[in-house]
Amino acid sequence: MSTYRADMSISEVLASHPDAPAVFERHGLPCAGCLGASMETLEAVAHVHGVSTATLLAQLNALVLDDTEEEN
Repeated sequence: MSTYRADMSISEVLASHPDAPAVFERHGLPCAGCLGASMETLEAVAHVHGVSTATLLAQLNALVLDDTEEEN
């Protein structure tokens, strides 16, 4: 995974990193158990639930950055 994007489906995000569900849970988003996860985008879920898309993206992308730093 290089970086997360607002147009990615929730299921794609959740499957991409083992810590991704925790990012959603921090914001009260139970996306891991949601039936719409395969159809909804990160941006749509953030909007509907009043969460900043930019904040979610920053926290998800921090997971990728942390993994990259651990590899080096």
